[in-house]
Amino acid sequence: MNKKTLNRIVSAFAFSFLVLGTLMPTNRSYAEDNGLVTVQSKMPYEQTVDQLKQGVAKNGMMVMSEINQGKMLAMTGIKLNAVSLFVGNPTVGNKLFTANRAVGFVVPIRVNIYDDADGNTHISYIKPSSQLSALSNKQVDMIAKMLDQKLEMLTGMFAK
Repeated sequence: MNKKTLNRIVSAFAFSFLVLGTLMPTNRSYAEDNGLVTVQSKMPYEQTVDQLKQGVAKNGMMVMSEINQGKMLAMTGIKLNAVSLFVGNPTVGNKLFTANRAVGFVVPIRVNIYDDADGNTHISYIKPSSQLSALSNKQVDMIAKMLDQKLEMLTGMFAK
């Protein structure tokens, strides 16, 4: 990858963080209206990441991929703790992709863990049901609601 391409990728991530920062909900009802769920963790960043990975595994899921945005953005001079985990379960994925192959725009589910400017750690995700409702598929909707519940239970363990 050449330097120009890398700079474009890093710039895109930086822009994404700026946009997401302006869209961050100020209260729980706003989060429920647009599907964005943000939970403030009672643990520090590293512990939250480690414990969330363990919780994912204990709940029949797996971390399929990880993007360390903090590490990438460090190249631009921004210092932050931020990682996105792509979480899923191949058996559930099989059911979703069998029902509608377009589900790949949502699954595996992206869970973002980051520190805010005050050093508080947060876990954010968009409810699978909010994203997958665009497909208008009853089987997908049923599985998406189950995933909503699983994510709510999992991230609720961290709630401050």
